[in-house]
Amino acid sequence: MQTTVSHKVQAFPGAPIERADPNDRAQRLLETARDLAPTIAARAAEIEAGRQVPEDIIEPMRASHMFKTVVPVSHGGLGLSIPDLLPVLQTMSSADASVGWVMMVATVGQLFASRMPRALYDQIFSEDPDPIMMGVGTPAGRAEKTSEGYRVTGRWPFASGCKNAQWICGHYVVWAEGKPVMDNGAPVTRFVVLPAERWRIEDTWHASGLAGSGSHHVRLDDVEVPESQTCDVFRNPTCIPGHLETTILPFIPMIHASAAIGIASAAFADLVAIATNGKRQLFASSDLRDSAIFQHEVGRLGAELRAARSLLETQSVALWHRELEGTLDAKADFTESLQSSGWIHALCKRVVDLCYQLAGSAVLTSPLERRLCDLHMVGQHVFSGERFYANAGAQHLGFPPVDPLSGH
Repeated sequence: MQTTVSHKVQAFPGAPIERADPNDRAQRLLETARDLAPTIAARAAEIEAGRQVPEDIIEPMRASHMFKTVVPVSHGGLGLSIPDLLPVLQTMSSADASVGWVMMVATVGQLFASRMPRALYDQIFSEDPDPIMMGVGTPAGRAEKTSEGYRVTGRWPFASGCKNAQWICGHYVVWAEGKPVMDNGAPVTRFVVLPAERWRIEDTWHASGLAGSGSHHVRLDDVEVPESQTCDVFRNPTCIPGHLETTILPFIPMIHASAAIGIASAAFADLVAIATNGKRQLFASSDLRDSAIFQHEVGRLGAELRAARSLLETQSVALWHRELEGTLDAKADFTESLQSSGWIHALCKRVVDLCYQLAGSAVLTSPLERRLCDLHMVGQHVFSGERFYANAGAQHLGFPPVDPLSGH
């Protein structure tokens, strides 16, 4: 579902590819992810203990353009469609949830970047071969309007991958004359985008789930920022031609859901490996894999995982079709995407929980305990829960679509 490009692009280390087929680039990226996965998985304990993704893991990901997947080839990116990208995110999340999460957040950052001023977009994605841009969507900052831009102060939580980033962005509320600027009853907000060295990183991330994601607090204290370093990702039009010219919001829950499926798939593989390696429960008369009850549960888990993958694929392809047609809707399609993401995350949590239970004491020597913590942490994100079912239900019942974030 992608448009073939005519630019010359160094898609991977090696000879340049001219008029490269987007499907070929997607397949090669997936193969690269599969090649990297065993090494990343073997270092999971190190990643968890270090509380961030090591640079020698980040570097081959950068070299493979994993942080410029949806950036167009005109700016040295791969220009992939969202459906083509999701299997790569699943693969990296299966290898290690924190690595997959950092890539996922960077992917969302690429979507947000398309709403920046064009000069800023060019600076970020043309001057640095493969930059990592991380950001925080929580409007935890405050900015006073000045003659040339804003004076920004804020402390933003959960800035995943901030220590790996070259650029960081943060969401803030615009203030003037001592109070928030309002528009149709809601505060006016924008994003500030600055090089990583302009931010102060506070070492605050000490979590049991996604422990290696480095999701620390970042802050700015009374920093003067020109208008050209800010944007409104919810209202600004795209600054680059091609796909993603309508709304980007419906794709974000799908990107989140791919991480959940990757973690759940890895947990299922862990359980199968435990059972096929001669696991026998205490006082049991046969191996676990020979138990009809266990076989039944494994069969059900496999079906549930396939259902989650199928919904993700069906939903993302349908959204991409509408994007290419120019009919993607920021209210109705975003609500439907959040509904799907909520269901996928709930199903994946159920899969991992049952894998953990069925494994018994073998979880002590397997990655299952870490995956359990990782997936439940993933499920805490606003785009991962079931709170938006009501919005989808209202649409099914004939009520007009509303923005699920603002309710208007």
